[in-house]
Amino acid sequence: MAKGQTYPAESQVYGDERTGATIRQVTNAPAIHHHPFFMIPAYDDAMQWTIFASTRTGKPQIFAEVRATGDLLQLTDRDDLGDWSIHPSHDGRYVYFTAGTGGWRINIQTLEEEQLVNFGDVALREKGMVAAAMGTTALSTNDRWWAIKYNIGNEACLSITDTQTGKSEIILRRDTIAHLQFCPDDPNLLFYAGPLTDRVWVINRDGTGNRRLYQRQPQEWITHETWIPGSRELAFVDWPHGVRCIQVDTGVERRVCSFNAWHAVSSPDGRLMVADTNFPDIGVQICDPRDGIGAPTPLCFPGASNMGAHWAGPFPYANGPIEVYAPQHTHPHPSFSPDNRFVLLTSDRTGYAQIYEVRVPV
Repeated sequence: MAKGQTYPAESQVYGDERTGATIRQVTNAPAIHHHPFFMIPAYDDAMQWTIFASTRTGKPQIFAEVRATGDLLQLTDRDDLGDWSIHPSHDGRYVYFTAGTGGWRINIQTLEEEQLVNFGDVALREKGMVAAAMGTTALSTNDRWWAIKYNIGNEACLSITDTQTGKSEIILRRDTIAHLQFCPDDPNLLFYAGPLTDRVWVINRDGTGNRRLYQRQPQEWITHETWIPGSRELAFVDWPHGVRCIQVDTGVERRVCSFNAWHAVSSPDGRLMVADTNFPDIGVQICDPRDGIGAPTPLCFPGASNMGAHWAGPFPYANGPIEVYAPQHTHPHPSFSPDNRFVLLTSDRTGYAQIYEVRVPV
């Protein structure tokens, strides 16, 4: 099979045995599938496509589910794809990704691939399974600016590429850069994660205003930061004590929820937050991120094999996860659809990582 190949729909619908939620299994081939990382949308704004990565052809490639028919369209046929770098454009025209030592985009309709930037002799990924190693990228909500992190030796570089002109500029060099995210309310503001023990930073798109937004306290485990749309608040997991957030302009901090959320992200309208849970796995939970309580309601129980064992032990935080089998495709990584009606997640409950779409109760 090759680029442009169309696979018949694999979709099947069932109900969660414990919550009754309607779940649509999107993929079913005996291969590894995963949607983009939890803070990256898997859909275009009009929801024409659901974008994911699949190894069904032997190596990771980008696929699109044609939502009108359920057919699965293979977009790429490459040996060098950074499968966690994929980022659909909001207008539905492109999927952005890294491959080799460059940044690319593919036109979903024509399948034409275009290299926007070549970084030369650099490393776009690192060894390991945490965010800095995954090579995630960020695209502003107006599709104009694309943020890519890469390494030159031991130095991390944050590059901003103008998707209209192809001009690229390094705006930051430091020890660690990860989890890049443009503010949904401001295309000129980015969050990035610093080192494991000093994660919460923001910077302006032009490289000014680089600052620590939150100072971690001793024995706090701060991770998995995401923006709350409509508020200019940055939420972060304080595991296992819940989620807190901080307003980027005023510095006002507040609690969002108190359950053991792991990957937590808000809906595009800012009314809901969804999170998988870790150590123990109590399923995927939904809460209100606005009321200061965040009482959880179970959405579904994905049955993914990864329950956080790679973080076991007495605070392994400073040195990262212990060495166990825990690849990213064994995490649910739930994220919302643009219309706030669905949550997309990955689970290897069948023995292979597959894509699932869960309807959010009204």
